[in-house]
Amino acid sequence: MPSSPTRRTVIKNILAGTAVAGTAGPMGCFAAEEKQAENVALKGNINHSVCRWCYQDLSLDELCAAAKRIGIKGIDLVGPKDWPTLKKYGLDSPMCNGAEINLTDGFNDPQFHATLQKNYAAMIPQVAAAGHRNLICFSGSRRGMSDETGLANCVTGLTPLLTLAAKHKVVLVMELLNSKIDHKDYQCDRTAWGAALAKRLGSENFKLLFDIYHMQINEGDVIRNLTDYHAYIAHYHTAGVPGRHEIDESQELYYPAIMRAIKATGFTGYVAQEFVPKQADKIASLQKAVQLCDV
Repeated sequence: MPSSPTRRTVIKNILAGTAVAGTAGPMGCFAAEEKQAENVALKGNINHSVCRWCYQDLSLDELCAAAKRIGIKGIDLVGPKDWPTLKKYGLDSPMCNGAEINLTDGFNDPQFHATLQKNYAAMIPQVAAAGHRNLICFSGSRRGMSDETGLANCVTGLTPLLTLAAKHKVVLVMELLNSKIDHKDYQCDRTAWGAALAKRLGSENFKLLFDIYHMQINEGDVIRNLTDYHAYIAHYHTAGVPGRHEIDESQELYYPAIMRAIKATGFTGYVAQEFVPKQADKIASLQKAVQLCDV
């Protein structure tokens, strides 16, 4: 794992919609990075996004400007306070956040239902009013409960929100996370479990976020699973395995093949880069990843 703050730490700090903008390091080096990111004509088969938390040393304005030049269309995991900045650059917020409690206290545990329902009922109209569509949610930790109990509890917690989500054309998107390395005890840790929940809810306003990094760690067989369960997937995240760094030849996944498989399913949503750059030139790493996924 990288020595920089983890996603768990960063998301905890930005639940109210604020993105952490680090002040470590001179801004001049990032200006140099941005100059190297040139406009490149992309094929347009994949809608590209990038996760805000992976670039804490850049201000949101700097990240937006660089993303725009690279051909990225959106910034993932930001909340209402940051949406005006994205709008200024003509960027989407393909995966909004800010309604969740955290990654461990989720819809699979009834003790959190009242808080979550209040949070999401308030956030869903805001997402719609800003012109966005997807709002992230989490199963939460298993805490000894069976798969069946977790499914039943999630159905109970999510069902009251789906009518409101449908009214506002917002999709609640539950992320698949690995419970082996990064998020021990997380319940929605397999594609089949997430798909089973989607089937029980029976709503187009509930889908899955297929995190390729997490699912490679927890279950493998990435292309087969995203193909078999594509009807329930609204969004994808990337990162290199192992280490969660660049998705280049230094890691075990071959992302062009994965992107071609996603394209073959007819997917029209977003693929967001969620790796933590290890190279000094972070924007160059991001641009390389986008080009690698541009199939």
